[in-house]
Amino acid sequence: MSYYFTTSVAGTVDDVEQKVREALGAQGFGVLTYIDVQATLKAKLDEDIPPYRILGACNPPFAHRALQAENKIGTMLPCNVVVQRTGEGTVEVSAVDPIASMQAVTNPALTEIATEIRGKLQGIIESL
Repeated sequence: MSYYFTTSVAGTVDDVEQKVREALGAQGFGVLTYIDVQATLKAKLDEDIPPYRILGACNPPFAHRALQAENKIGTMLPCNVVVQRTGEGTVEVSAVDPIASMQAVTNPALTEIATEIRGKLQGIIESL
């Protein structure tokens, strides 16, 4: 089992990131965290890498249900979506598979929630 879903999209990182944010929003997700890995590695290590951004996506109703089912599940939230340049004019978008990331938790209620979130995230990736 893979731990992520991925697709390649033509365009710039900025344009594709905006499309990802819109697709997430259409499915009830907001971006709680944003990490510009390229800028961080440059600032902290003086290393140059291609654009690489991590969007921490959260769907509040699902997060609430998950926290009710398993109060320590916050250690695995939010759902990360990576936007990275993989070639000139090519951007790869990858999202965590919540079923894979939560398989260590044996809670049937959480499995049901993760399955629903998986469908939404997989649909978002496929829509790009």
